[in-house]
Amino acid sequence: MRVPRVAYFPDSFHEVNGVAHTSRNFVAYAERHGLPFLCVRAGARVQSFEQVGELRTLELKRSRGSVRMEKDLEFDTLFWRHGETIRRELERFRPEVIHITGPSELGMFGAYFAWEMGVPLAASWHTNVHEYAARRMEWLTGKMSELGGAAIEDGVEVGALWATSQFYKLAKVLFAPNDELCTMLEKSTGMPCFLMQRGVDTEWFSPAHRTREASDRAVVLGYVGRLSVEKNVGLLARVERELEAMGVGGVRFLIVGHGSEEDALRRDLKEAEFAGVLRGAALARAYANMDVLVFPSHTDTFGNVVLEALASGVPAVVTRDGGPKFIVRDGETGFVTDDDRFADAVAALVQDRARLEDMRLRARGYALGCSWDAVFDRVYAGYHTALHPVQDGGS
Repeated sequence: MRVPRVAYFPDSFHEVNGVAHTSRNFVAYAERHGLPFLCVRAGARVQSFEQVGELRTLELKRSRGSVRMEKDLEFDTLFWRHGETIRRELERFRPEVIHITGPSELGMFGAYFAWEMGVPLAASWHTNVHEYAARRMEWLTGKMSELGGAAIEDGVEVGALWATSQFYKLAKVLFAPNDELCTMLEKSTGMPCFLMQRGVDTEWFSPAHRTREASDRAVVLGYVGRLSVEKNVGLLARVERELEAMGVGGVRFLIVGHGSEEDALRRDLKEAEFAGVLRGAALARAYANMDVLVFPSHTDTFGNVVLEALASGVPAVVTRDGGPKFIVRDGETGFVTDDDRFADAVAALVQDRARLEDMRLRARGYALGCSWDAVFDRVYAGYHTALHPVQDGGS
């Protein structure tokens, strides 16, 4: 199978989110295997170009005209100024596939140059932007009647999904992190969709990094991720209240991340440590020192943090919506449940230490079967399957 020359335009790269995490590992995969690969990305530093073997990276500085979408996410309204720089590098690299990760300024450039150069476009879906848009309307719908508010949110979600689907129709091949999203994309765009899941480094994320004293009998409930409305983090305070009402004690929270809901959580959680954003060894230790990951998001398309927790020997409690339910084996490596039963699932582990220990072992065992190489091998197979007629037609 001939390996195509891929130009990759990720929405984010240096930030702390699933797209950035996947993108960094995609670049590392290309470098590890000596693949012809160009990564065009945005950053805060001065414009730079680097080449190591077949791997090339073009980093372009965002301007002061950037609009902040979240604490570490921006959209640069003046990014068009980099157009000629991107064109020159693409002409030198001669891509056979241009791969984008969403309708960001990078994604728009990637789609445009794919059209201009006659290069097949691949697009991966990493974020349920339609669901995020609906959740972000709560500042308005929260002041309305339940029926009226729900109607507004549903309308926003349907409209955002339609608009995003129109953008993704520009691609010849799509990727998504789970089968449910692939089915949705194939239905809404008419394009073929392949899995682009996520892997985990099981040496970096491991129970071996646990540093808690054996005498510490508390159960640490961990959360890792953005502290924002669309992550449903308000449920964490509800879980604490319901556990207290059940008479379940000896529990404390470890919150890793930042976001707009942090002040509310600091106010509402009684027993919680807020560690902020952690990276590297500090993050690995934080996972290993947890006993249960509580991840209440309904909007995550995959849930990197869930897989990292499992690799660290930490079972997870997740909702029935989104991607995490495809990672957690209900009753074996954690629980998949509803908001109303979240506290019950947590209590089942807090009160049964033997079951908790068994799940810790099963969680680690599941994660050992995941790898980034397997993830990106499937992506390249998707390129080949979908683009083979185009590539061969020109040979």
